[in-house]
Amino acid sequence: MAILRYKEILKMPKGEVLKKMRELELELAKERSNVSIGGTVKNPSRLREIRRTLARIKSTIK
Repeated sequence: MAILRYKEILKMPKGEVLKKMRELELELAKERSNVSIGGTVKNPSRLREIRRTLARIKSTIK
């Protein structure tokens, strides 16, 4: 399931969208660092969801 859908992003104020994008980027960085040091990921599909949501946000806010 997507974290944010396209229609939800369009309805959000720009400041809130940027805040959500920063939160997701931070979460993705934490997950990636955990994997790089040899840790395990509780939910591997979460990484994919975060990446896709970031792509949705970035393509919407141009």
